[in-house]
Amino acid sequence: MMNNEAKSDALALKRRTNVGNIIFDTIIFITLAFVVIVTVYPFLNTIAISLNDGYDSLRGGITVWPRMFTWKNYTDLFQTPRIFQAGIISVSRTVLQTILCVFCTALLAYTLSRKEFVLRKPLTSIIVISMYVNAGLIPGYMLIKNLHLIGKYAVYIVPCLVDVFNFILVRTYINGLPDSFVESARIDGANEFRIFMQIIMPLIVPSIAMISLFTAVNAWNSWFDTYLYTSNKPKLHSLQYVLMSFLQQSQDQTVSASDAGALAVASGSGSTAQGKTTPISIRSSITMIATLPILVVYPFVQKYFVVGMTIGGVKE
Repeated sequence: MMNNEAKSDALALKRRTNVGNIIFDTIIFITLAFVVIVTVYPFLNTIAISLNDGYDSLRGGITVWPRMFTWKNYTDLFQTPRIFQAGIISVSRTVLQTILCVFCTALLAYTLSRKEFVLRKPLTSIIVISMYVNAGLIPGYMLIKNLHLIGKYAVYIVPCLVDVFNFILVRTYINGLPDSFVESARIDGANEFRIFMQIIMPLIVPSIAMISLFTAVNAWNSWFDTYLYTSNKPKLHSLQYVLMSFLQQSQDQTVSASDAGALAVASGSGSTAQGKTTPISIRSSITMIATLPILVVYPFVQKYFVVGMTIGGVKE
């Protein structure tokens, strides 16, 4: 009799547990589905608008599929003068800036992580303070001018050789490595640079991948430095600056953007203006051009990115 009661209690508890698990899983699924929709929908909507006829987009109502499919928004962008030259500048500066910034930042982080380096604490404090205290735009411009970098390609690279935030992440990651690796290498006669290149660098790959992604995104999306330092040198214009200028021109075009939108709504089709581009369609196309390269790269560094952020973000 007692055994039957115990079995009944166990079955009832199991049923309650199963019901609780189902409710919990359902709540988690609904929450995650909501997050996915909120995250993905704006991106899909931007793609749809970029592939839709410009004046038809003014009517609104586009969700995740273009109503009047066209490539004209992209063809007009790629017919912009200097677009390919600007693309080469952006790609080259992104690659060079990422490689040099990652190397210099990691080298500085390794140097200031060594306990035997006497000035590591004051130098680290000065570097960290610079992240919170900024002299401003005008002193920065005067510094670049005094370095004779105005109107030169090096202005894209030199000011970005060391990033303080990336430095903190890499230094924290290096501090988490066992000292025995470095001590063993020194016993075997390796100098500091060889230790850094052959021992430390392979061990901090997750951190390197993380700051590489940060640096590449910032370099690829940057246009303000072009506006400040190389706006009078068309051959040095970055892709983002050229696209921004094209967007400004499209906004300054004929009055007709709003007028044509009203005409399209009144006619119910917008066919009189079909095949034209508008600021909203150009803006969506520019967004896709600026975003897709990063989306292509991110999956390859995602596994390192998570590890680098987790370990590198732990405070000492």
